[in-house]
Amino acid sequence: MQLKIYNSLAGEKEIFKPILDGNVGMYVCGPTVYSNVHLGNVRTFLSFDFIYRSLMHIGYKVRYVRNITDAGHLTDDGDVNNDRFVKQTRLEKLEPMEIVQKYTVDFHKVLDLFNLLPPNIEPTATGHIVEQIELTQKLIERGFAYESNGSVYFDVLEYNNRGLNYGELSKRNIEELFANTRDLDGQGEKKNPQDFALWKKASPAHIMRWNSPWGEGFPGWHLECTAMSTKYLGETFDIHGGGMDLKFPHHECEIAQGKACNDAAPVNYWMHANMLTMNSQRMSKSTGNYILPMQLVTGENDFFEKPFHPSIVRFCFLQAHYRSVLDISNDAMLASEKGFIRLMEAIKVLQSITPNDEKSSGFSLEEWKSKAYDALRDDFNSPVLIAHLFEAVKYIFALNDGKETISTKDLEDLKSTLNAFVFDVLGLQTIEENNNEKLDQTLKVLIELRNQARKSKNFELSDQIRDKLLAEGIELKDGRDGTSYVLN
Repeated sequence: MQLKIYNSLAGEKEIFKPILDGNVGMYVCGPTVYSNVHLGNVRTFLSFDFIYRSLMHIGYKVRYVRNITDAGHLTDDGDVNNDRFVKQTRLEKLEPMEIVQKYTVDFHKVLDLFNLLPPNIEPTATGHIVEQIELTQKLIERGFAYESNGSVYFDVLEYNNRGLNYGELSKRNIEELFANTRDLDGQGEKKNPQDFALWKKASPAHIMRWNSPWGEGFPGWHLECTAMSTKYLGETFDIHGGGMDLKFPHHECEIAQGKACNDAAPVNYWMHANMLTMNSQRMSKSTGNYILPMQLVTGENDFFEKPFHPSIVRFCFLQAHYRSVLDISNDAMLASEKGFIRLMEAIKVLQSITPNDEKSSGFSLEEWKSKAYDALRDDFNSPVLIAHLFEAVKYIFALNDGKETISTKDLEDLKSTLNAFVFDVLGLQTIEENNNEKLDQTLKVLIELRNQARKSKNFELSDQIRDKLLAEGIELKDGRDGTSYVLN
């Protein structure tokens, strides 16, 4: 079966044909590092980690690029108070790049915890200011952008007037938007309300700013991804991924920028991961229906009755297709834990199975492998793949009970195939083998959270972390060189 990918641009599954045979260029929109990475972000990045692993497993050489947004961005109204980096620097009384460093480290620690492979290239927005200025100049020269009062905007109406289609990805009728939208502030700096910023003039209060031909300012959010993706993957590349919430306007703007700059569609296959809900409700800080990744792992929350190992969380997430809404709940996590334990037990039992060259009566290894790979090639269908893995689990326990037989050749094939799917493709880890390493990693994160609480003079939270760890037999010791722990 040929690999099929659901292309958001076409609205259907298409046979995947890479630009360069045997190679894949894939760009995924990364985090904006002004706060802790939330669980919905983890779901998106984990989905594309599974896709990355799957592509490599079926034989592709992949260049995976995932950016870090470390530059503050205003909305088009120019209000510095809308800059999330500025808000956070004021709240935490830190420099912008301290905020960037703090939450980039948090992002990497959380993704390491859930066993995500690092991308091949992880560029930052601030590291590519020159490229973004050059793209802006090119768009002005080609008549797709205009300067206004030190800012530069993409001219959406001009883009459409040249026979291009702003709205093709999100399936929005831009002509209707033009007809029904009015600029509440008058025309202001922009020719049209739909025009988006490529470069914004920095107000005196704006901290992150760079020199440009139009004065001091900073790049627009949409521009950075066009600059970095095309630099490392070419003017047209294979796959662009991200969360469903980025389809409009972010990815729509990327398409427009790419076509306007290079007279070619920048991406052949657009892929979007769906959202994460909890207890059938949207996760939101404002409603209180919200949990951070580490709180799910440590059990420090009011939604789940116990902590859950990162591999169990990963297993739970992969039981939903990346394009489907994933709902997590206490019952869902407990069911995932039960399934994960049974899967790992089967892998352990398989090591002690004695082969018998009599033909199996009820299980065809080749047919099973074919179905598993078909699921993988059918738009990376992880839940169907997992269902097929449990067909093998049932067979393994039948072998262990003496109700089935397997040849020496098939036994080795089953072991290698099952291990490849479980550990290489799904990216799961056995809890026993990684217990010490993961415990150490988890405790380091908890120690860092406690240190942050102490710096913020939140001594109640600091003492709570220390006392709860002590109750579990883990004593924290504060010294001149930092905080260490002892297992009692």
